[in-house]
Amino acid sequence: MSAQEITSGVENIEVEAERMLEMARSRANEILLKARKEAAKILSSELPLDKVKKQRQQIIEEAKDKASKEVEAAKTKAAGLKADTSQVEKIAARIVTVITGAKLE
Repeated sequence: MSAQEITSGVENIEVEAERMLEMARSRANEILLKARKEAAKILSSELPLDKVKKQRQQIIEEAKDKASKEVEAAKTKAAGLKADTSQVEKIAARIVTVITGAKLE
């Protein structure tokens, strides 16, 4: 192989490499342009956060209302049980008084 053939082969390889590099740059620019367009589209679109926030607030309020009602129901039940206990204590005191004749305070 002569020096001219080698030089010609190297030049061909360089030209082909340059062409491939230019194609890669072009493809990369296309990808970047498409990505920029998509990013701009996403950034400019209005996200439905207001709707989500309203739903979240509604769920929180419903949970608070339900919890409040359950607390009130528990308080009412506890008051009823306390009243029942008081009645049981009175009946027990009467039974003791009847059986032993002693009064309990």
